[in-house]
Amino acid sequence: MSDHDNLFIQIRALLQSDGVKLWEEPYYSEDLGSIEGALENLALKYSGTLSIDIDRCKFILNELQENALRSLAARREFSSTGIATLKIRRIDQHSGATMVEVKCSLDIMGSELLANIAKKLEVPNAAHVKCIASGKVVSANATLADQKLNNNQQLIVIVGDGDNTGEALYERINRIRTDVQAVVSSKNNLIEMEDQNGSQVYLPPSEHKALLMGMGFCEKARAAMNREHFEEALLLLLEADEHFATCNSKFLESVDNYALLNLDIVWCYFCLKNVTQLPDAERRLAQCSRNFGISYGDNFERLYSLKGKNCPERALIMRLRLLQGVIFFHQNLRNEAFECFEAAKTLLSELKINSEQLALLVDMGFDPSEARMALRSCKGGTAVEQAVQFIHERRQQLKNARKKYKGSERAMERRLKRSNSKDCTWVNPRSVCSLNDMGFESGLATLALQRANNDILKAVELLQTESDELNGALPRLPVTIDKTKLAQLLQLGFHENDSRVALEIASNNMEEAIDSLMCAIDSEEELTTILNHVERMAKTGGQNRDGPSTSTASGQTEAALPAPLIEAVINHARDEIETYKAYERFNSDLNMSDMEYLDLPLIQEEKILTEYFNMLQQ
Repeated sequence: MSDHDNLFIQIRALLQSDGVKLWEEPYYSEDLGSIEGALENLALKYSGTLSIDIDRCKFILNELQENALRSLAARREFSSTGIATLKIRRIDQHSGATMVEVKCSLDIMGSELLANIAKKLEVPNAAHVKCIASGKVVSANATLADQKLNNNQQLIVIVGDGDNTGEALYERINRIRTDVQAVVSSKNNLIEMEDQNGSQVYLPPSEHKALLMGMGFCEKARAAMNREHFEEALLLLLEADEHFATCNSKFLESVDNYALLNLDIVWCYFCLKNVTQLPDAERRLAQCSRNFGISYGDNFERLYSLKGKNCPERALIMRLRLLQGVIFFHQNLRNEAFECFEAAKTLLSELKINSEQLALLVDMGFDPSEARMALRSCKGGTAVEQAVQFIHERRQQLKNARKKYKGSERAMERRLKRSNSKDCTWVNPRSVCSLNDMGFESGLATLALQRANNDILKAVELLQTESDELNGALPRLPVTIDKTKLAQLLQLGFHENDSRVALEIASNNMEEAIDSLMCAIDSEEELTTILNHVERMAKTGGQNRDGPSTSTASGQTEAALPAPLIEAVINHARDEIETYKAYERFNSDLNMSDMEYLDLPLIQEEKILTEYFNMLQQ
């Protein structure tokens, strides 16, 4: 931030405090224009107040007057013609900003606005233009009025630069969107939601998917931020915000994911030197602070009591305090800004680590991110020894939690997915496992939880008081399995026991049975084996030529499988294999550390803190 910007903020605040309107007399006349004598007197007054050169003060007053007159003209034009003026700021983090104005009706579609902006900025393809207004990406498929755009509103535009040119950025965002959707929609649980201790988090399916989509975009955005591709990161974070917004669960209020999303968006605004989104930044930081208060307690008391005063989450708090100070500074609330910067400075001092100790841990084979987090959590003369112990304990904690899930809970979750495929009532698999541990049968436990809306205490009460009625209400699986269909599943390469269960649950419906069996495959290698086998059958007219001829359960020789059945398995397998490839792309640039979001080097934050402290003292 420049000295000019600093003075601009202060002079604008003085004008607002004194009620000075530079577009009215005695400073401006419709007939005479700008009245120099009045402006010089005002410059003399404010230059004394701020201890600056009078010519410099007058220059800024002229700039403020010109801005006010342009806004006034835009208001009058909108009032008389309905034509709005939108102020467009193209973001380019390497070569600075480009400012243009677009005049249009607010009744036009977003696509027309994007086309107008592309023409103004000489961008060949309007689809490569991403426009952001009040913290939301402008949709091409809705009117500007429906998206609540206003006359004289300031918008930011991202086209991309450097390696992320317009077309490259556009295609990369689309690829990420496709991959995230494929991975989250996969029935093979390729990504799962964990708390900080590695335990699975369960939510109703619709909310679970929305949160996973949002978190997937957040992960890719964080990878872009690590590469300092803040335009790409901001677009991904705003897309994540759209998915979080569809979730009505109070879960968002009780965890820090939504708080981190808002904090990261404001950080991107700042790194892109964009103060035009100040109202949205202020709103998002307030939301972040509220979420932190719910998750971590007032003044972070709950966080400190659980994890100690040296917890690595302090890095997030430091960034929050820094950005709050920046907002106050731009609002000319300099005392409030100073308090926030002081708090950020104290946290920064506490979070600094010994570079030699970090190098020693890295030499010992620990990941730099893991080592940095451990050192921040372990202060004192034996920090290295404590850090090693911290890392080992953390790894064991995660291993235990994930081992527990991958056993009974994951098996239960898959069983529930199959048995509830036609049932809209969601059941928490963890609760079923807990009731199993108490001695209740899985089917009864599932039904009781459905009726108790996943309240485990009410479910226990139902199981104890209404067990006969629950038993009577249990769906009865068919006893007789269609032997022909069983033989077909075996020909397709599925195991016999799995095939029997699938047919039982699906009441001999082949489509549902195949879907169930394919969803039970949890590796790309096994899917490829099935696909290759069935593709060979397709080439031989549905005959299994991979091994010696076998007989069906009725003693007859295997019949050729129907072509539609083979095609269905091939398409299903190909879709799932493509999903695995999407998963590989999704993970290609991610740091797999579970605490990566806390690993802020804080180098840039320290530079910013010093810069703003210096401006406060001017």
